[in-house]
Amino acid sequence: MFELLGLCLLLATLLTFNSLASLLTGAFWRVFGGSTRRWSALSRARLIFMLRILPALVAVLCVVLLFAPAYLAYEPRHTGENVSFKLAVLALISAIGIALAAARSVAAWRSTARLTADWITQGRQITVPGVSIETYRIDHAFPVIAIVGVLRPRLFIASHLLAMLTNEEIKAALAHENGHLIARDNLKRGMLRACRDSLLLIPSGRLLDREWAEAAEEAADEQAAKEGNGVALDLASALVKIARIIPHGTRPTMPAGVFLLGDDEAKGIRSRVGRLMDLAAPGNQTQAKAAFSARVFGWSSAATFFIVLLLLTRHPVVFAEAHSLIEQAVVALR
Repeated sequence: MFELLGLCLLLATLLTFNSLASLLTGAFWRVFGGSTRRWSALSRARLIFMLRILPALVAVLCVVLLFAPAYLAYEPRHTGENVSFKLAVLALISAIGIALAAARSVAAWRSTARLTADWITQGRQITVPGVSIETYRIDHAFPVIAIVGVLRPRLFIASHLLAMLTNEEIKAALAHENGHLIARDNLKRGMLRACRDSLLLIPSGRLLDREWAEAAEEAADEQAAKEGNGVALDLASALVKIARIIPHGTRPTMPAGVFLLGDDEAKGIRSRVGRLMDLAAPGNQTQAKAAFSARVFGWSSAATFFIVLLLLTRHPVVFAEAHSLIEQAVVALR
């Protein structure tokens, strides 16, 4: 019973901390997110990503470094306490969420591997100046320009786009994809999906997921625009041309990839074209101060929390208090 009770308590604690922290970060973004609209898109994407993964990180660290040691140190091995129905339900929900996150991650990896293998088999490898990863030309009804994969990313381009776009527009589109590559957006997308799947109790984090996807696309646009004002205009032109030839209702499945057009095609293209026009305006500069502030906030918050937690775990009284909280939780869930 000692092992079963401990496992159920730790699973329930993980779910509770993750849920509460997700609600707090979501509320924080709803209140203060609007004030970041004038930041660079890269700064917003970094901040949103930090806020999105912070709840899961906090929950795991608290359970591993605080509550698990407290339970092992202070709970009698021959405890007479039983796993109540309420505690079992919370533990089951937590376990299902973790299993679902793991299962979907594996399924996404396998689906992406099959898609990549299929496109490589049907496509033809080409060399594109300025692109350091493997690049393939494929025949596809959807106007694909996408980077697929996490550990070994590859670039795929639909043949009809190479014929339709000008050389300048192709270079601008590839500069955008290179922005995703530099930011490791495929890896971040997978981490965000895992954080979302692990929370079954509340639909928390969906707003931050959408905001991050939008900011990540705009950040890749900013990266392309750094190569010159003309590149920003060429990318805007490429987006408009590609949007006009998308077959109605078609979109290839790509769990671990990023499209040039992003997730929300209609709304996203309108806003991105307008932003690219602004980036192409003479004298436009990204706000370095905001970028620095976002990075400092993210790293300092994570480092401060980790250091404080480590310092707390050096004092036995902290583990005693943590075990007292565990006992109160057991009583409350009877």
